[in-house]
Amino acid sequence: MGIVWTRGRWFRIRGGVHPEDHKNLSAEKPIATLPMPDRLYIPLQQHIGAPAEAVVKIGDRVKKGQLLGRAQGRVSAPVHAPTSGEIVAIGRHPAPHPSGLPIRTITLAADGRDEWGSLPPPLDPRRANPEDIARRVGDCGIVGMGGATFPSAVKLNLRERYALKTLVINGAECEPYLTCDDRLMREHGAEVLDGVDAMRRALGAADAIVAIENNKPQAIDAMSLAARAFSHIRIVAVPARYPMGSEKHLVHALTGRETPARGLTADIGVVVHNAATAFAVHEAVRHGRPLIRRVVTISGEAIKTPANLWAPIGTRIAELIAFTGGLTQDAPRLLLGGPMMGAPLADTATPIVKASGGVLALDQGTKASPETRACIRCARCVDACPSGLMPLEMVLRIRKEDLQSAVAYGLLDCVGCGACAYTCPSKIPLVQYFNYAKGRMAVEQREAHRNTEIKRLVEARAERMERLARAKKEALAKRMAARKKTQNTAARGASDAPAEPRKVGA
Repeated sequence: MGIVWTRGRWFRIRGGVHPEDHKNLSAEKPIATLPMPDRLYIPLQQHIGAPAEAVVKIGDRVKKGQLLGRAQGRVSAPVHAPTSGEIVAIGRHPAPHPSGLPIRTITLAADGRDEWGSLPPPLDPRRANPEDIARRVGDCGIVGMGGATFPSAVKLNLRERYALKTLVINGAECEPYLTCDDRLMREHGAEVLDGVDAMRRALGAADAIVAIENNKPQAIDAMSLAARAFSHIRIVAVPARYPMGSEKHLVHALTGRETPARGLTADIGVVVHNAATAFAVHEAVRHGRPLIRRVVTISGEAIKTPANLWAPIGTRIAELIAFTGGLTQDAPRLLLGGPMMGAPLADTATPIVKASGGVLALDQGTKASPETRACIRCARCVDACPSGLMPLEMVLRIRKEDLQSAVAYGLLDCVGCGACAYTCPSKIPLVQYFNYAKGRMAVEQREAHRNTEIKRLVEARAERMERLARAKKEALAKRMAARKKTQNTAARGASDAPAEPRKVGA
């Protein structure tokens, strides 16, 4: 993949590809603010874990920042109102997911006043307890904004189980076309680093590293200038090579340490957050503001005017595209996210959510899907894989439905970056095969778990029925014994009774 310099040592990373980045379409577009839409569609599931539970009902009037959905369980996140207005519906709406299947969504009709509700008081991260910072981040509904959507407070609480040394901020933004993090770091570097320092303190980490790909020199300069106010934060330029933004590979590049297979970076003392997440933490800690907006890149050759926009969570994608002037043609491919790992859009009524960094409309030249040919065993996919796997061998086994053998070749260690498919001269849809196999295995695991649970319940019922029958039998035996004893006692009493005296003269 390339080489990185840090602390006087070089760390070579394997694999990776270098796709044309197309970032020039929007990189020089300052962040503009989207006018508030008339209606916002706020899904209750915008994160990994349990969906939030609605705490409002139809007809309620809410203010900006007010809680709409409460987190359920430890791995969950609340959702808040992006503006003031009235709740007009709570039901199912198309979700930002490849399936496009609807999920439970709150519809908010904006009243145009954009009036804030009451917010919690500001925290000074230099004086606040780590627990208070983590609690504030959790209460404000902050999740990983690089696409992972893992509740950020859960990560900040990893200090309770791991000895953490370093916080890494992922500002690599290695996906082609996307420039939202680039612009955020250029225009709000001080705020991003303030959030970084708050997270570093919450984690108890000694230092923090902000990693930025070297194709973003303005962001590197802006962040380096802002970092002069923070003695524990370093800005490191990393090679522009996909997928440098992959969490485990970025940590390897910066520290030279490899995360154990199927383990966490916390296992080696490192926690990774996204640059946009750091900005959201700054907003939450310093101002008490929940996560109700984000920067979104609208780009692609079929977009009339590519842009970077501050957009409220819940804005429909059709409105984002319309604000940038619409499409230059019938877009053959609409994507939510980058072209390497993004999801196809089934419906432009889909709203953006906390993890939506980009909306792409790619032109006709990218529509035609090249014909798939037979594998020629060139092993380019092996060279490109940043995880050191053998994609061609895994695909052979998946085609034979031998999933366990594919797992033995590392299927579950695949990060789904798509670098293998990008380099494949036969245009084999390798990632689709892997996603299919992972989906099959997930279904099989759920089915096995369900069968195990059914078996456990059946056995428990049988044991309970047997216990009840035994208890009933024992109770019956006791009653019989008691009855027999009573009868015997009565019989003995009758035999021991004195005989009736004879009458005289009878």
